[in-house]
Amino acid sequence: MRFVKKWRLTWIVAGVWLCHAAWAGAQVFHIATYNIENFLDAPSGTRPAKSPEARRKVRDTILAIKPDVIALEEVGSTNVLLELQSELKIGGWDLPYWDQVAGSDTNIHVSVLTRFPIVGRRPHTNDQFLLSGHLMQVSRGFAELDLQVNPKFRFTLIAAHLKSRRPSGLADEEEWRYEEAAALRHVIDERFGKELDPKFVVLGDFNDLKDSKPVRAIMGRGGNRLFDTRPGERNGDDPPAEKSHDSRRVTWTHFYAKDDVYSRVDYILLSSAMKLNWLTTESYVFSAPNWGLASDHRPVVAGFTVETK
Repeated sequence: MRFVKKWRLTWIVAGVWLCHAAWAGAQVFHIATYNIENFLDAPSGTRPAKSPEARRKVRDTILAIKPDVIALEEVGSTNVLLELQSELKIGGWDLPYWDQVAGSDTNIHVSVLTRFPIVGRRPHTNDQFLLSGHLMQVSRGFAELDLQVNPKFRFTLIAAHLKSRRPSGLADEEEWRYEEAAALRHVIDERFGKELDPKFVVLGDFNDLKDSKPVRAIMGRGGNRLFDTRPGERNGDDPPAEKSHDSRRVTWTHFYAKDDVYSRVDYILLSSAMKLNWLTTESYVFSAPNWGLASDHRPVVAGFTVETK
């Protein structure tokens, strides 16, 4: 009973702080990433169409989160994305601005829905690399968007969906994923090189674990290293202090049925300047009954606060 009361008190204090922040001229917003698993209206290649029940669960999950910006992976056509956007608006959550990257994989795409105006767009669709004697292209490309939160605050969003862990006859899947990660890191380094203390978020389905070669490549080193928000479930555990970044919270985001494994492969990473606006208490892995009806992934959410005056 003492534990439950302590947990409730922590979130009450956080809620009071957020109300005070709003009154004092601060704005709180949320960014999410969510792989919505074959969100297709018709079969494409080896991928089946999404059932109406699963599509509704995806919609209801996003409505429960109410993100101001959400990166979506495994989206089919632009029409499918716009249908989802319309359904969210009918459900009471309007994300009027959108983007979709068309990579070499024509079946699924990286997409973004946002409440904030898109004031800059730099899609990366032709990044190439040599692997096992083959000239290959990043399958889904990378979305890079500048978003205007308010007149005083703008940030860059970089969204990605790297090669899956499923074996491929073309090349080793881990090396393939690493080459895509290296290409993503090149995009990140360009952002660091063009601005002093740039504010940006790198997020998406990286399809690998935090100590893997691909994820280490994305994270980088030294002054240009990204910060891993590593949210956990809101399941009654105390919100962690930053020093307990490797605490035993429930942080998994993906269920891999073949090996019956739950792991964290979806990330929200921050530049040092963007970390200054990050809210630990507003960051979490979304958990709900029957979450698996929507997707084999769970959404990851990060909260931020910015000045409005």
